[in-house]
Amino acid sequence: MIESFRTRFNAEFSPEKYQAFLADIASDFEYAPTFRIAETPFFIPKNLSKQILEASQRVIDFIKRPDFKDLTRRSIELNTAVPNEDAHTQFLAIDFGVCQEHGKIVPKLIEVQGFPSIFNFQFNLYRKILTYYPFLNELSPYPDGVDESVYLRMLTEVILGRYDPLEVVLLEIEPEKQNTKIDFYYANRDLGIPIVCVTEVIKEGKQLFYTNSAGEKKRIRRIYNRVIFDELDLRKDLNLDFSFEEELDVEWAGHPNWYTRISKFILPYLHGPYFIETKLLSELESIPEDLENYVLKPLFSFSGAGVIFHVKREDVEAITEKDLYILQKKVHYAPVVKSPDGQVKVEVRVLCLWPEKDENPTIVGNLVRLSRGEMIGVKFNKDKDWVGGTIGLFEK
Repeated sequence: MIESFRTRFNAEFSPEKYQAFLADIASDFEYAPTFRIAETPFFIPKNLSKQILEASQRVIDFIKRPDFKDLTRRSIELNTAVPNEDAHTQFLAIDFGVCQEHGKIVPKLIEVQGFPSIFNFQFNLYRKILTYYPFLNELSPYPDGVDESVYLRMLTEVILGRYDPLEVVLLEIEPEKQNTKIDFYYANRDLGIPIVCVTEVIKEGKQLFYTNSAGEKKRIRRIYNRVIFDELDLRKDLNLDFSFEEELDVEWAGHPNWYTRISKFILPYLHGPYFIETKLLSELESIPEDLENYVLKPLFSFSGAGVIFHVKREDVEAITEKDLYILQKKVHYAPVVKSPDGQVKVEVRVLCLWPEKDENPTIVGNLVRLSRGEMIGVKFNKDKDWVGGTIGLFEK
């Protein structure tokens, strides 16, 4: 998309330049990301960016409803409830498939998360891309009113709050083993915050502490939470000195409850041209005869876990906890990116930050995933090129 930029990019691209680009990223921390970084950004023309921003605003409008917490109370009852929830989420990630409908390109909402994405990696990825393709500075990963300085200032405000960086920790389960740890490294470098495993947290009364690199015990005032409870629940081998469910004297940058409130749980409530027909299994009057046109998804899974793409009647009938699953109509991703040997499908994740004092969240950037497979995701794109994570660049 944006033919002039695609033609020039493809003409300037070479496998050698791509390998140099990857080596440049790896050189920052002597670490190569374990997820695949795509060969190209996604060039977003004005008409599509307008649709994506409009669709994002409709999602935001729903989340801002005065009765939103009442509507999503059941999601908390079905999951781990963490005390001291704040007034609104501080992070939003809104995923759109670039689809074809009635012969036209249209973004369709695939998922929404009240959870941080790889904000720091995306910030640095754009800088790396410009090193190898300087002409792309004519485009921008940021919407109008946002630039690099605004992005980093807002990210710093949301994550640090009012605290010194050494009083804030990026909390994760065995961060050194996580697929997104390149983002943790950049967060540590850009913001100065330590990376701490859940098993390293020390609890004294209601206060939490960690031990710094000098062996000193430091108070944790605020947690930049990257822990997914789905994973934590499976890790019975971990010994924690604290529980997320107890009353603690700590602030959250990304309170855990928002991960469950703002999730696939809200998809059945959303209707309009940018939204896909979605129903809770518990609300199905009958199982559709054309199940080949649907995807079966657990409400609270992460990274595509538990999704059934080729649904059979017995798959639906086998589910006992029907209020924990949705049946979603399939959409047709449009292969809109021209690679040297074929077309590639696209999903755009809109990234939003919502400082506590702000009335509204701000759309600050994006993440893009390219795919040649049936679905977006690693297992559908093994041994393929021009796929993986990248960034979208808006036409100015």
